[in-house]
Amino acid sequence: MKARPRANTSKDSGKKTVVAPSAHHMPLLNASGIIKRFNDFTANDDVSFSIYEGEIHALLGENGAGKSTFVKLVYGLIQPDAGVFEWRGDPVTITGPQQARDMGIGMVFQHFSLFQALTVAENIQLALPGGEPLASLSDRVRRISGEYGIGVDPDARVHNLSVGQQQRVEIMRCLLQNPSLLIMDEPTSVLTPQEAEQLFEVLRRFSDSGMAILFISHKLDEIRALSSRATVLRRGINVGTVDTDTRSARQLAEMMVGETVGYVARETPPADGDILLEISNLSRPRPTQFGTPLRDISLKARRGEILGIAGIAGNGQDELMEALIGEWRGKSNGVISLEGIDISHAGPALRRNAGIGFIPEERNGHGAVPAMSLAYNNLLTSHSLAGAVKNGVINDDAMRHAAADVATAFDVRLPNENPLASALSGGNLQKFVVGREIAKSPSVLIVSQPTWGVDVGAAMFIRAAMLDLAGKGSAVVMISQDLEEVFMIAHRIAVLYDGHLSAAIDATDLTAEKVGLLMGGSAASEALET
Repeated sequence: MKARPRANTSKDSGKKTVVAPSAHHMPLLNASGIIKRFNDFTANDDVSFSIYEGEIHALLGENGAGKSTFVKLVYGLIQPDAGVFEWRGDPVTITGPQQARDMGIGMVFQHFSLFQALTVAENIQLALPGGEPLASLSDRVRRISGEYGIGVDPDARVHNLSVGQQQRVEIMRCLLQNPSLLIMDEPTSVLTPQEAEQLFEVLRRFSDSGMAILFISHKLDEIRALSSRATVLRRGINVGTVDTDTRSARQLAEMMVGETVGYVARETPPADGDILLEISNLSRPRPTQFGTPLRDISLKARRGEILGIAGIAGNGQDELMEALIGEWRGKSNGVISLEGIDISHAGPALRRNAGIGFIPEERNGHGAVPAMSLAYNNLLTSHSLAGAVKNGVINDDAMRHAAADVATAFDVRLPNENPLASALSGGNLQKFVVGREIAKSPSVLIVSQPTWGVDVGAAMFIRAAMLDLAGKGSAVVMISQDLEEVFMIAHRIAVLYDGHLSAAIDATDLTAEKVGLLMGGSAASEALET
């Protein structure tokens, strides 16, 4: 395998790396006419494009556009039905991940696969062939970490590392296998802005050394800042490979969806709106060994506003959501009040009846029952649907009409009149779950990761629906890891870190950098003075 040049650590390494392909340069990887079918569904349809040494190449597309399928083909996890891959000019059949790694292809997946109780070196050792002794492996990790500015301590235990640090461990694990092409799937989805920029600096150094990077992300501004070219997939088809310097974020989004993309923005909430939901000094113990205890949390959600709670995954979001919706039944301290009435000991059904709507992060299994029809899923959380239940007997027609009304109002694309929840795409199921809750006009809507894993068009639709609900006088509490989303629609922003919730501050008085510092654990006073 061709050795890569050493890292370029010049002062210019922070600039965007631009590799201009030409007829005089052979692609590192060339895909020609790649087709992959799953029964009657074509995930990749005649996809062709090239990646060059030293290039940071973005792969864009909505959910279901074929991005994940394509990189699985490149990494040998699945095989194409037609088409040819060429590696350094020679046709190649990539039969599995081990062959891909032997060729020089590494991949960092979106969901990490690290053992929390082991050290960094022990985790890396498990992934490398040959059983290299820990002492020499630790020395190699320190040397390469310093060379590329990765900042990985081989002796640290993984459960003590931040999410950004854990991602660097995954990168180091790939790097020790000397890849010429590094594939990264949504690498910044769980990072603070500061951690994302540190990652970009590392990737630019990789690029300077001659490594090619195939970078999947839904964050279009960072795609434009980092990559030199982007290939856009829509419904499995390559609709174009473009220079990112020549396209705005909106133009890239419109290439992805094939139509004009609407954007939403918050409006000023009513001054001194009534407090609809109040939490006072809420604490609860750590639910599991690696869970997060809640520590003296207080917040107030007012009529007409969206209160955004930002934070990196694993800092208490799940525990807070369980407490807010009444699923947590263990010992806890503090008071949760709805319009002045203590609901701390009420379960989910009583809280719904009191006027609270819930949208959990996991739509399949938590927000909806996959094996049930949409009509029954709608009924599960809406027992009081007009005419749907009388004297304990379900009126099927009324139940189906109620679900159909939600689907129509929230632009849910249905494969048939009353499909199973499992038959819907992720974005359409999320729109239905959101629509089901908003259709009840709750006084308070509590939502976790409202647009997680949905495409650009569905995300904008959902955000607009939440803004419309707040505009009608409800309070919306939105827990989200997407900082761009939080700034787009939240009127006030608080940050959850290690079970602590910062004070909520008017979004117009904050910047992404200040919120990022809070997400990374900086003291509130320090972050807000920066």
